[in-house]
Amino acid sequence: MKKILLGATAAAVVAAGTFGVVSANAAAPAAAPAAVMADADNGNTMTSTHLTIEAATKAAQATLDAAEKENQRVSVAVVDRNGNTIVTLRGDGAGPQSYESAERKAFTAVSWNAPTSVLAGRLANAPTLKDIPGTLFLAGGAPVTAKGAPIAGIGVAGAPSGDLDEKFAQAGVAALAE
Repeated sequence: MKKILLGATAAAVVAAGTFGVVSANAAAPAAAPAAVMADADNGNTMTSTHLTIEAATKAAQATLDAAEKENQRVSVAVVDRNGNTIVTLRGDGAGPQSYESAERKAFTAVSWNAPTSVLAGRLANAPTLKDIPGTLFLAGGAPVTAKGAPIAGIGVAGAPSGDLDEKFAQAGVAALAE
């Protein structure tokens, strides 16, 4: 008889606990705080220009085509203004290191709004620039600008020289003007 009584008591406790949980969850939610609105008239927002995926792909393909015309095996990366990769293309036979190098060159070019060959020259006066994460101060990166502001970067890696890499990156920038 004690076993039956203990079983019934345990079942009652579990049922009461479940009802309490259900009741607690069924209560009306607390009122949410009022949404804060960003107001363009008050200068709380700004508009920025970005490449579309179609434009980034066009630039990357033009870059890769320019390299292939000279029998060069390269990787190409196009990043947005914030350094986020939009598109990458690895050409047939491109080295394994070229993929990351292309992304880092593109990031460096857009970050400073300058070709990476120019930025590499600045290392003599500021050698710690190379310590900034994600950057690569070797020729082969070119910024893409709109109204004088950087909106993207194109990076190329894998050719025998940075000058060739940068030449191909510039072909991608030029394709956007067409």
